Amino acid sequence: MKEKILHKATDMFLNYGFKSVTMDDIANKMGISKKTIYAHYANKTKLVEDTSMHLFHIISGGIDHICSLEKNPIEELYEIKKFVMVHLKDEKSSPQYQLQKYYPKVHGTLRDMQFEMMQECVVDNIKQGISLGIYRENLDIEFVSRIYFSGVNSIKDIHVFPVNKFPVSKLMDDYLEYHLRGIVTPKGRKILNKIINSNQG
Repeated sequence: MKEKILHKATDMFLNYGFKSVTMDDIANKMGISKKTIYAHYANKTKLVEDTSMHLFHIISGGIDHICSLEKNPIEELYEIKKFVMVHLKDEKSSPQYQLQKYYPKVHGTLRDMQFEMMQECVVDNIKQGISLGIYRENLDIEFVSRIYFSGVNSIKDIHVFPVNKFPVSKLMDDYLEYHLRGIVTPKGRKILNKIINSNQG
């Protein structure tokens, strides 16, 4: 039952936001009593914490798998973006923003874990791109990986990028292109243009 509650809560939080969904909503949707949920989760914060970690492990596992396929580094970043967007349901309800505002402690822990995971993944991606001659060899790898991470987080700020002006999927595409155009060689640019053109088709 705990597993079922976790899955349903994850789904609802992503669709409607962490603040908007109540324990009553989850109980009603599952056709169980609120008491049943409280038998497994002492409070909503604990449930939010578990769903966030659950989601993090699904996403980091998927990213690890994509990285293990040893695709072309530019293609790899697009595959990761696609995978993350599917699992975050295009972040329609700005769950990241709600998590930061209403559950700052959970958000902070998650952010540290994301940083560690992304840092490793992006550093490997950059090194691989340099060795293939599709990223510039004079890049400061630590700088590029950190600026990429902070950019990915900054574009989730709905005050700076309101969803009605910047749909999440397009925003992620634009940011990824912006990142890659700054680091590719002419050889890499050809691959990038090919991927962008095929994505628009």
